[in-house]
Amino acid sequence: MLRKMGEAAARVARKVNETVESSSDTLDLAECKLVSFPIGIYKVLRNVSDQIHLITLANNELKSLTSKFMTTFSQLRELRLEGNFLHRLPNEVSALQHLKTIDLSRNQFQDFPEQLTTLPALEIINLEENKIVDVPVEKLATMPALRSINLRFNPLNAEVRVIAPPLIKFDMLMSPEGAQAAPP
Repeated sequence: MLRKMGEAAARVARKVNETVESSSDTLDLAECKLVSFPIGIYKVLRNVSDQIHLITLANNELKSLTSKFMTTFSQLRELRLEGNFLHRLPNEVSALQHLKTIDLSRNQFQDFPEQLTTLPALEIINLEENKIVDVPVEKLATMPALRSINLRFNPLNAEVRVIAPPLIKFDMLMSPEGAQAAPP
């Protein structure tokens, strides 16, 4: 068990160092068995955090992200968090004023993360395969850049299906009522 954790930690360290050394704008920590975002990374990346535009934390075991994560990486354009155990976002997600794409598919959201509706640059929201019933359609309708929101395989209420189409100018992907996602 510890050796596995050690390997995962070494892999994370290696990927973080690659990001720093190559002055990359991407931090890819997908599939690193992370339960939380490692605090040590903030120190390592403190001089380059502004240039990081894409962070991938897909297919980990994250249950939450901290406000520090959001404020540290405020220059993000894309955040990939699919395949975790997230059920909410910190309010500080509002710091991500440049974020264009967020992927929260295959998580545990029961409530639509409304903080996203405050992000002026956000174009694409993926919330496929969550447990969301209600969607703040009116707020989404006022988002200036929104182009697409994927809500497939969520138990959306009938009201959302009726209200949304006339109000929105973006693509809203929904499964047919009662459709189930394929088991993993």
